[in-house]
Amino acid sequence: MRAPTMLLVDADTQRSCHNQCSRLPHILHIHFPHLSIQTFTGSRSSLHSQPKPSIILFRPSNVSALAQRVVTFREQWPQAWILGLICDHPPSSILHHEHWFPSFDDFLICPFQETDLILRLRRALACVATRSRMTDHSEPSWYMGTLIGSSPIFRQAIEKIPLLAHCDATVLILGETGTGKELVARAVHYHSFRRGKPFIPVNCGALPDHLFENELFGHSKGAFTDAGTEHKGLLAEAEGGTLFLDEIDSLSMSAQVKLLRVLQEREYRPLGSAKALKANVRLLAASNAPLHQKVEDQTFREDLFYRLNILSLSLPSLRERVEDIPALTHYFLTRYNRQLGKSVSLTPEAIQKLLMYHWPGNVRELEAVLQRAVTLSTTSRLGPQNLELGSGVYTPLARSLSHAKSLAIAQCERTYLTAVLMAHRGNISRAAQAAGKDRRSFQRLIKKYGLDRRVFSPPS
Repeated sequence: MRAPTMLLVDADTQRSCHNQCSRLPHILHIHFPHLSIQTFTGSRSSLHSQPKPSIILFRPSNVSALAQRVVTFREQWPQAWILGLICDHPPSSILHHEHWFPSFDDFLICPFQETDLILRLRRALACVATRSRMTDHSEPSWYMGTLIGSSPIFRQAIEKIPLLAHCDATVLILGETGTGKELVARAVHYHSFRRGKPFIPVNCGALPDHLFENELFGHSKGAFTDAGTEHKGLLAEAEGGTLFLDEIDSLSMSAQVKLLRVLQEREYRPLGSAKALKANVRLLAASNAPLHQKVEDQTFREDLFYRLNILSLSLPSLRERVEDIPALTHYFLTRYNRQLGKSVSLTPEAIQKLLMYHWPGNVRELEAVLQRAVTLSTTSRLGPQNLELGSGVYTPLARSLSHAKSLAIAQCERTYLTAVLMAHRGNISRAAQAAGKDRRSFQRLIKKYGLDRRVFSPPS
C-alpha cells in the first residue's frame, strides 16, 4: 500500500510565525516517519503537477487566500484532509468566511502547540483512511439501508452521517422517542475508522445512579465487600470503539460530573484502583429532551452540554415525514412476512389510516403496529380494522394557543396532502381536483410542506 502523502503549502514566508512553520518538516518526520512529505511554495497553476496528497497543510498569506485556495484543493483532491494554519488573524476574522467551512476539515491558529498539531494530524490520518474505504465501497452499507425514507427533511439529516463518521468528535443525536437515534449512532460507528471495534449502547435511564461509576469505570478486585473479582466497565468494553449513551438527559448531576471528567481528561480510574486508564473511545450521546432547556432549568450541566454538542444531528418525527410511511410500511411488512412465513399486505384504506395517525411513538410505534397486525393476521389482505392504533392524541408544545392552533393546522394540511397524493399515486392534476384546488394552488401547497410527488409515483 502506498504511504500517505502530506503536502505542505506555504504561501506566506514573511509572517511572524514563519520560524515555527519552517520547523514543520522536521516535526513531521519525527512523529510521522511513514509519511511522504512534499513542500510546495509555487504558483497555483503548478499545483497540478503535485502527487495526490492524503493531507494538505496550508498556511495562506491571508484568510481570503485560504477561502479561495481551499476550494481549489477540494476540487482537485476531494478525498484529502485539509488543515489550515492561520497566522496573525483573530478567530473572529475567520468566521466571516463561514460559507467555505464545508470545504476544509480543520484549522489551527498560530502560534500553536506542537502536541495539538500532532493530535489533529493523527486524527486526520484516521479520517483519510476511512474516506478511502468509503470510496472503495467496502463499508457495511446496510446500516445506511436500514434508515428508510426519501422525504427531504429525513434525507437532509441522514446525509450528515458520513460527515460525522469522518471525524472522531462527540456527537449529540436529538429526536423524539422512536425516531431511530440508536440506528443513526450505529451507522456513524460502522462508517468510522472505529468500526472494527465494539459499539456499546447504554440506556442511561435504566442505569441506577449509585451504580453509574461502577458500570462506566468498572472496579478492581477487593474494591468493596462483594468485589471478589475484577470487573471491566463499559469504557473498557468499548475500548477502541464507540460508547453510545442514550437518554443522557436522565443522568444525575453527580453522574454528569464524572462523565464530564472523562471527556475532559480522556482517562478514568476504576473503583479501588490507583491507576488511571486511557479512555480510547468515541462518545455518542442521544436525548429525546431539549437539553438546552434543561441547561436553563439547571438540571443539566452547561459545560457537559457543550462537550457533548461538538457535532449534532436532529431526527424528524414521523409526523414530519408522513410521506415516508408507505416505504417504512413495506420494509416492516417484508421483514415480518419473512420471519413468520406469511404474505400479508395492506389495503389502500389501511395505508390511509396509517397516514392519518399522529404517531406519538414514531417509527418504533409503526413497527410494533405492523408486527402485531402480521402476527395476528388470518388473511393475506389487511384492512383498517386490522390495525390497532392508540388514541393518536398529540399536543405540540407552543408559546400560545394561537401558535398551537397554527401548528395543528399545518400538521393536518401536511397529512391530508400526503394522503391525497398517495391515493392518486403522485398525479398532481387528479390530487388537486380531489382536494378542490386548482393545480397551481395545489403545487404551492405541496412545495410549502416539502412534499415531492415522485415519492408517491409508481416505479417506472
